[in-house]
Amino acid sequence: MSPRIAKSSLMSKHLIVYTATLTPHPAVSSQAVHGLEVCASLHPEYARALTFTYTLSGDRGRIKIPSPQPSAKVDGLWRHTCFEAFLSGKGDLAYWEFNFSPSGEWARYHFSSYRNSSPLEKDDPAPKITTWRMAHAVKVEASIHLPHSLRAQPLRIALSAVIEEQNGLLSYWALRHPPGKPDFHHSDAFALEIDSPNVQPMKESTR
Repeated sequence: MSPRIAKSSLMSKHLIVYTATLTPHPAVSSQAVHGLEVCASLHPEYARALTFTYTLSGDRGRIKIPSPQPSAKVDGLWRHTCFEAFLSGKGDLAYWEFNFSPSGEWARYHFSSYRNSSPLEKDDPAPKITTWRMAHAVKVEASIHLPHSLRAQPLRIALSAVIEEQNGLLSYWALRHPPGKPDFHHSDAFALEIDSPNVQPMKESTR
């Protein structure tokens, strides 16, 4: 099934925005989550910055949202409610993983190939995360600086989330799920394609 992706332009802010709908993995159903959308936006003339805005709607009383914490790199965020983005150059085996918690904590990893970790570029700043908690929704905005090697080539992006309920149930959400168990690292999950960040236009994958 093709992912649901829509492109729009915000000319007043000179932004190109993709809006994508994440779907749950069929192995685990959630009655508490009503929907999960992600907007990915960047300024075509400023190739370093990329912003993801995740909007989770549902029964807030049944969804477990981490409490606010100081911004810090923390491993294992995916064990609780966490929003994720995976970035790769088109045709590359290497990719980066970003985890964004509603708590304000974050994580960043680099892989030279499928689940084969490798050292990070040390000069990249921490993501900036802002969380809005509403009666029936949670919105998390995360802005990152693109890794240097991705700033002048077409991108492939996988968007995903893990949602924890108060009873401990975890559901897994993605733009596209590969066959089998949930696997956000799988190449099939990289369903959003963006031309070189400093040129227009951008397009979605039709795989």
